[in-house]
Amino acid sequence: MTTTLRPVEPLQHGADGVRSRRYQVCVNGRPVGGIRLSTHPEYGPSVARFQDLRIDERDRRRGRGTVAALAAEEVVRGWGCRRIEISVPYDAGTALRLATALGYVLRSRTLAKPLKGARPVLPAGSTARPLTAAEFGPWLAGGRERFARHLMAAGVPEAQAYAKTDEGHARFLPDGAASREARLSVLEHEGTPVGTLWLGLWPETAYVLDVETAPERRGRGHGRTLMLLAEAQAAEHGEERIGLNVFEGNVPAERLYESLGYRAESYHLYKPL
Repeated sequence: MTTTLRPVEPLQHGADGVRSRRYQVCVNGRPVGGIRLSTHPEYGPSVARFQDLRIDERDRRRGRGTVAALAAEEVVRGWGCRRIEISVPYDAGTALRLATALGYVLRSRTLAKPLKGARPVLPAGSTARPLTAAEFGPWLAGGRERFARHLMAAGVPEAQAYAKTDEGHARFLPDGAASREARLSVLEHEGTPVGTLWLGLWPETAYVLDVETAPERRGRGHGRTLMLLAEAQAAEHGEERIGLNVFEGNVPAERLYESLGYRAESYHLYKPL
């Protein structure tokens, strides 16, 4: 039997430069599922994404998904893509196993937590204040470097890593420290700055975009306090959930988030082509 991808629409070209196309997954010409391929809106035309891979129930467990994924890689190679990325829901174990078997590498996970009960209270001696205008420039430069290096360690080329970091700052901090949907805070302990927090406050959720404990102050519980601060600020804003992204291999952060009740929602993987 031969598994192929059959286009069901012309190649689409978005205003943001993204191109995409939907395909039927066919076995000997018979449709058995579908898939959508696109270039990446943040990393540019050299990076592809595949989404919505679906195999009909009666045709599952026959290797159709595996062959369709491999065929998708050939299509985007023809587009000139050199890397492909996918996101898998945390409860889609079959999809995660398939991706891993095909050579995809786990880059990061999205975690989330519902906000219930009383608003968290910071430990004695710990207080928070807004990041000042004078502090904003150095904070932004340090955060840019950290995030770009996390991306590079996870397989993103240097130019793309910095471009994605800058795109995120432009998108979520359009007015700098005064951006309406951003809350930038400094955590102090007994009057000494020990860490910073960037919390996004959006209509559907709160999101921890950056949290950093000063290197010389690590191992003293300030990371946990920063996360309690994030939850308190989100609750104050009326949010019912809070999310974040954690890069694979950041074991201390993973343990902290797990101890605070965060649970995985999705996995993000990549593969060089």
